[in-house]
Amino acid sequence: MRTGLRFVLPSLILGGLAACTSAPPPAPEPRAAAPEAAPTQVGQASYYGPQFNGRQTASGARFDPNSDTAAHRTLPLGTVAEVKNTETGRTARVTIRDRGPYVRGRVVDLSPRTAERLGMKQQGVAPVEVRPVAVPPGREAEAAAAMASTR
Repeated sequence: MRTGLRFVLPSLILGGLAACTSAPPPAPEPRAAAPEAAPTQVGQASYYGPQFNGRQTASGARFDPNSDTAAHRTLPLGTVAEVKNTETGRTARVTIRDRGPYVRGRVVDLSPRTAERLGMKQQGVAPVEVRPVAVPPGREAEAAAAMASTR
């Protein structure tokens, strides 16, 4: 009996330690926003310059110019939004991972890849409509308030 405990006890302790050091559970997936809770915001979009490549965003992720990352002042981080260039009619989906832009009249900063998709990279700034399409669970009211306060 005593020799059995010598093998079981260390494995229980090590198993308990492994459980304590395991990675946290993944964040819940954003849910689709109800149309009435997702008004459209109109303004100017710009895009991140090369000096931001690799820098940490407000969400903690590193900025990748080829990603779908966008910055918005008030939408909850993790929100998926649809951005439409009103001059070209092109649309793209982005994930809000950063804060900004901090220039009057601008409502969103986009990754260079997204700016290219929207046909605005040459001019640098374009008129856009921003509409949240998926909001992290429990943050729907916050997203609706963010869009209502920035009209």
